[in-house]
Amino acid sequence: MIDVVQAFDRSPITSLQADDATLLEKKLAIAFGRFKDRENWLKPYQRIEILHRLATLVQSQREDFGRLIAREGGKPRTDALIETDRAIDGIRSAADLLRTWAGHEIPMGLTAASTDRRAWTLPEPIGVVAAIAAFNHPLNLVVHQIAPAIATGCPIIIKPASSTPLNCVELVRLVHEAGMPEGWVQTFLPEDRGLAETFATDPRIAFLSFIGSAKVGWQLRSKLAPGTRCALEHGGVAPLIVDKTVDLERIIEPIAKGGYYHAGQVCVSVQRIYLHSKVQDEFIDRFTARVAALRNGDPLLAETEVGPLITPREADRVEQWINEAIAGGAKLFGGGRFSETTLTPAVLVSPPKNAKVSTLEVFGPLTCIFPSDTLDEAIAEANSLPVAFQSSIFTQDLQAAFHAAERLDASAVMINDHTAFRTDWMPFAGRHESGYGIGGIPYTMREMTAEKMVVFRL
Repeated sequence: MIDVVQAFDRSPITSLQADDATLLEKKLAIAFGRFKDRENWLKPYQRIEILHRLATLVQSQREDFGRLIAREGGKPRTDALIETDRAIDGIRSAADLLRTWAGHEIPMGLTAASTDRRAWTLPEPIGVVAAIAAFNHPLNLVVHQIAPAIATGCPIIIKPASSTPLNCVELVRLVHEAGMPEGWVQTFLPEDRGLAETFATDPRIAFLSFIGSAKVGWQLRSKLAPGTRCALEHGGVAPLIVDKTVDLERIIEPIAKGGYYHAGQVCVSVQRIYLHSKVQDEFIDRFTARVAALRNGDPLLAETEVGPLITPREADRVEQWINEAIAGGAKLFGGGRFSETTLTPAVLVSPPKNAKVSTLEVFGPLTCIFPSDTLDEAIAEANSLPVAFQSSIFTQDLQAAFHAAERLDASAVMINDHTAFRTDWMPFAGRHESGYGIGGIPYTMREMTAEKMVVFRL
């Protein structure tokens, strides 16, 4: 059995039956059989109807999903409801994309050998999708895997995080209530980690969608069956540059949101702040005061802004990393233990460059401030790690904005916004050790599609 508890106080919610090797084989065989049976592939209009009905069903349970996200994942309920709204929009986006989902013509007649021919491509589902989701967005992340699979016609088996499986299980139940035939969308709750690897590396899997730790993701990629494509979404150590031209009145709130949203448990949370020395003292005063005012507490309460980490062990780890940085000379503002699972938001000024908080993804309610004298110095430090995801710069200087945008090693550069900004239709991807492939509803649909060319000789 898999015991699911509330992230905040560790009180039991429910228990779910785990899947063993026999049940995994059965699910893989069913999914592979659905894909091989081309005569019974769902037509585009059927997939559109299912997605529209699914969006309506999730909308009708918006409050329930928000509460469930807060309970099992610990995200404050206000933010959990926003996640639910994003999930609903993502489902609708996948349906809308099908109206223009098409191949394209390949020009012929460009050489004598290609005359009297017409050629075009057809988009086809790539095959069975194995999806592995993370805990931090327990509804929206699985929507980013399930909705594209439904839209493109791929059978999908999805493994939610073991700490937050309930949103996924409920969503899949609604998928079937929306009219999806059995076998096209299935959950997988493995009884041990070894079985998860067996699942991802099975030769019947055509595409692996993995959201989680870099160590696990890259290891799985190295073991995929020949021909299996994949997309990996890991984390970063998101850098944010504060230029000397900023209006401090306008930037404190978005930076605080980007750093402490969901207690910093977001793969693009603001972690490293490179602060121009000209505005250093005033920024630190204003920013630390705002962080100190953030309200810790039970994520089910409307006033809570920062809830728990996913497990007490994670809270212990983040606390240890902070103490290590302090021992190395960093100055701490805030911090401390609110409860077994919850840390009080903290700011570290000038931690050692080789400290864990400076080089590794913290995934906790912490930001680190590094003073810098020039923009190029800040950019060089921002680019100094082998991870690269989203980054940002706050500035009122147009030249500085473009200078940073062109030189920051990142998949996305936010100008006058925090690093955690995302919409569900934009490309979302890590570079280097931070990921492989591209996420986002339309981009995942492309990843799950294989183009077939047809050449017709007149």
